[in-house]
Amino acid sequence: MIRVSCAAVFAALSIFAATLPARAQDVTLTSRDSAVELSGTLLGFDGEFYRIETDYGELTVDGSGVLCAGPGCPNLQDFVAELQISGAPTLGAVVMPALIEAFAQKNGYTAMREDESEPQQFTYVLTRNEDGKTAARFFFRVGNTDEGFADLLADEADIVMSLREIRPKERARARELGLGDMTEANRSRVLALDAIVPVVSPSNPVRGISPFRLAQVLAGRITNWEDLGGPDVPIDLHVPSDESGLAQAIADQVLKPANLNAMSQDAVRHHRPDALAQSVARDTFALGLTSYADRGTTQALMLTGSCGFSMQASRRTIKTEDYPLTAPMFLYFPARRLPRIAREFLAFTRGPAAQIVIRRSGFVDQTPEEITVEEQGNRFANAIAQAGGEITLEELQRMTATFTPMARLSTSFRFEAGSIRLDAQSRSNVQQLARALEVGQYDARRLLFVGFSDGNGPAEANRNIALRRAEAVRRAVSEAAVAANLDRVELQVDAFGEAMPMACDDSAWGRQANRRVEVWVR
Repeated sequence: MIRVSCAAVFAALSIFAATLPARAQDVTLTSRDSAVELSGTLLGFDGEFYRIETDYGELTVDGSGVLCAGPGCPNLQDFVAELQISGAPTLGAVVMPALIEAFAQKNGYTAMREDESEPQQFTYVLTRNEDGKTAARFFFRVGNTDEGFADLLADEADIVMSLREIRPKERARARELGLGDMTEANRSRVLALDAIVPVVSPSNPVRGISPFRLAQVLAGRITNWEDLGGPDVPIDLHVPSDESGLAQAIADQVLKPANLNAMSQDAVRHHRPDALAQSVARDTFALGLTSYADRGTTQALMLTGSCGFSMQASRRTIKTEDYPLTAPMFLYFPARRLPRIAREFLAFTRGPAAQIVIRRSGFVDQTPEEITVEEQGNRFANAIAQAGGEITLEELQRMTATFTPMARLSTSFRFEAGSIRLDAQSRSNVQQLARALEVGQYDARRLLFVGFSDGNGPAEANRNIALRRAEAVRRAVSEAAVAANLDRVELQVDAFGEAMPMACDDSAWGRQANRRVEVWVR
């Protein structure tokens, strides 16, 4: 898409206007001096800019410099913004409606929900309190993540609600269609945080499972509780339906690292997460995979490792990404201008009021929290217990002396497997921390970006890699904080390599959890 001002469009196209064949179009935009006309099919109007399809391709034209004629012209005086939202029901049923209602209340609108004839479709109508006129309509189509991306690629959605990252094929197709790189900061964002959790009935005696054994259960390689330390009874497996975004996230995060391709065909598939949780809760010998927010009355199993580490899913461990199976909840939008009220709504979703709404909805918010050393449980004891021969007492003492007067931020950074590229949640964390710097939240304080690594390879080499990653994160945050006065805050880097593992290094999950950059503040 080409996005330029009206003057620039007319200057570039005027020499060609006389040669165009006449044909029926639904709008004609005329410069206010009547010197040039531009005809095309109206694709959208956001209250400020026209988006039209012309013989020169798709153009975005500043509405303040043109007059519109034709049957497709919008009503400028009583313009109603329209936004098409499609995708995952977890977001569409709970989080997004709650955010729209909170946004409306804060900004002088009344939000009314109108249910459509189709059960998966509904509309939120926002009317201005001052005059009672309609300001916007947010149309929802709540199907699944796959359908959301399909609607986006068909130009039938402005925002996709997703429980997984965009697939490479979807990303490539979006670029071909001129929708931009959907993984960039201004094309996608993490709205809220969740996690994949294995759950059982509270009456089940098993309390933990390793990620590798969990993958084997999912793939049908393990079918009896006896192999998991329980009784000699078959496992009744329950999983989300295959087309759901959560099922696809499970395949990416649980099966793929274990080199397994597909879930067992014997598993019971559920279209609704509440049905999955209810089925598992009443069956002593059931095991289910669901989201942390939808676990209901089931018992979430700890993820265990052969070295003695275990990790329980909790709001804090999900927010810090210490729990290895985090599942961010995404919004994706194409490279085109949205109506002003839509842009204001998206800006609202990043603010503190929205984070409270997200938390009250049962999901994990992204508000940074400061965690003192005393609140971090046995992390330092684990560091000493698991320190290899290459980790010296002096290095452990240096780490302890560095952290003791400081607090850890819940904002952490991790990298895609085998890559120096930050993962999706971490890219969102860069923006969150940058905005905090811009508003002066950490003025006159010291932020320390600390790199950690897994234990594969020599300790000194691991520390150097961790230090480079810490510097990369510090640089990314500094560059994103374009409006911040960085002279008012101290940004430093350090690294302790493999000195404080979060998980066992004998699995891909453990090594991924250990490769991270933490932020400490004083």
